[in-house]
Amino acid sequence: MSCPNETDTAALLANYPLLAQVNSPADVQQLDGTQLAQLADELRRFLVDTVSRTGGHLAAGLGVVDLTIAMHHVFNTPEDRFVWDVGHQAYPHKILTGRRDQMHTLRQKGGISGFPRRCESVHDAFGTGHSSTSISAALGMAAAAKQKGDNRQVIAVIGDGAMGGGMAFEAMNHAGALDLDLLVILNDNEMSISRPVGAFSNHLARLLSGKFYTRVREGGMNALKHMPSISELMERAEEHMKGMVMPSTLFEELGFNYIGPIDGHDLPTLVTTLRNMKAMSGPRLLHVVTKKGQGYEPAEDNPCVYHGVTPFNPSTGEMAKKKGGPTYTQIFGDWLCKTAERDDRLVAITPAMCEGSGMVSFSQQFPERFFDVGIAEQHAMTFAAGMACEGLKPVVAIYSTFLQRGYDQLAHDISLQNLDVTLAVDRAGLVGQDGATHAGSFDLSYVRTLPNMVILAPSDENECHQMLQTAYEYEGPTMVRYPRGRGPGVAVEEPCSIIPLGKGELCRQGSRVAILAFGSMLAPALKVGEELDLTVANMRFVKPLDEALILQLAEQYELLVTVEENMVQGGAGSAVNELLAQAHKVIHIINLGLPDHYIEHGQAAEQLQQCGLDAEGIRKSILDVIGDKIEQSIRSA
Repeated sequence: MSCPNETDTAALLANYPLLAQVNSPADVQQLDGTQLAQLADELRRFLVDTVSRTGGHLAAGLGVVDLTIAMHHVFNTPEDRFVWDVGHQAYPHKILTGRRDQMHTLRQKGGISGFPRRCESVHDAFGTGHSSTSISAALGMAAAAKQKGDNRQVIAVIGDGAMGGGMAFEAMNHAGALDLDLLVILNDNEMSISRPVGAFSNHLARLLSGKFYTRVREGGMNALKHMPSISELMERAEEHMKGMVMPSTLFEELGFNYIGPIDGHDLPTLVTTLRNMKAMSGPRLLHVVTKKGQGYEPAEDNPCVYHGVTPFNPSTGEMAKKKGGPTYTQIFGDWLCKTAERDDRLVAITPAMCEGSGMVSFSQQFPERFFDVGIAEQHAMTFAAGMACEGLKPVVAIYSTFLQRGYDQLAHDISLQNLDVTLAVDRAGLVGQDGATHAGSFDLSYVRTLPNMVILAPSDENECHQMLQTAYEYEGPTMVRYPRGRGPGVAVEEPCSIIPLGKGELCRQGSRVAILAFGSMLAPALKVGEELDLTVANMRFVKPLDEALILQLAEQYELLVTVEENMVQGGAGSAVNELLAQAHKVIHIINLGLPDHYIEHGQAAEQLQQCGLDAEGIRKSILDVIGDKIEQSIRSA
């Protein structure tokens, strides 16, 4: 299905008469209760219509339509600050803050991002993309407001999954100590706690957030503050009363005034409660229960499937089937299951990415050996280290962009102790429409600095399979990093052979120039090699390097070209430079890789072209240096 353009969007708005009149949050503030309900219905349908054309994150946004409308009705952005955790759920916010007519460009090159971005709108108070950061950022804003004497509301919206991240609790602990004006909205879409939600619970939340209760509570505490025993009794009575009808008082213990849970799809209750809580001071937490995919049946039935979608038919929810062979993620999942059948020491760990990392089959076949630790990358690393200490062989499946969050634990708890932990690092390199927040641009640079680490970069599907087994059998810390999506289409062979440690291979012999390709860059390098009659080596290992092969090529050729899908700074090319310097070998060398700036969202092929990492870009970089000599050589041949 093709993406809509501006004309299509304008025609689409004819089906949404009220939404068409909402051009800013100020317009939402003018609506009455009946109109707010109509706006929620139109916004949901518009969201499905537009995302079905572009693809993107759908279920999370559908779940917070009512909450988003209520927030913009009660608060006043950009003066008040909204911080959306991760940002998957921020599409309704984008639509209500002047970007409705740009939704046809969502996640497209030059279009609006799939995540909040400060440079995109004054209504995006903080750029997000990784989990559990919202409370820290919002608390910083609240502290700054106090320092500057600004009277504004600061609101962090965080999901129940993200609330499990340690950083969220660190921020809440700090917030309770600072006693700043901060509202945290816990968007809870776990069905297991939907029970307390209903008329009585909503009524109680309105009561507890109202002025009467607040005044009585504060007045009673002030009057009795010099009478410890009675004051303590009053506090305990209040907590016991709340505890009978509400979830844990954990948030109260952290210093937050806790209200909820309330129905996150009941607009009148949301508006009333938010108004009441706006009038309060200090740290406050509103607990709302929502349903992912609310209002669109396919997403309600399969919220995981419709979390992130490719273009689909909005009438049926049917998504186009992807063509081609298995993805690298699927190859990993198949390898994991087969290896676990042979070796009962294998245990698999993921920080809340079971589906994304291809571990669903493993979790079903080996439930007692599968550990989803939640959004806790640091814990995942050290948890794996503890298992390795006891003779198990942990495999940690993690996205490159999230491995950054567990770097200290990788260094201190795994690398330093030389423990037998295998990292299967997915989404290495550029990731297309998810953009800079999710790109795996840095892992080669920051992991290769760690002693004891072995780093493998497969160039195709079969090599990925071989490298996973090679890394698993190596008794020490290893990382296999592979890109998002599919490879060049090489069939996976059985039985799986082991690759000799630190050994690359020559793929073709040519003249004048040798290209040292790492991982996914082998395919475009071979294409250029064929066109210009160049030597191409598949390096396979980033650490340890095949030093003998590199020094041999440095002797034979007048130009070496390293190419990798990682930052040039500190990456595989830098490792080659260091080796040549240590060997006192002076040679012309070009390092090709990701540039020293973030790459914006777009199609993966567009991103590679932008970075000069497609075949044409590599070819141009070589010809710019010794083009005349190569062309003369080709003519004479």
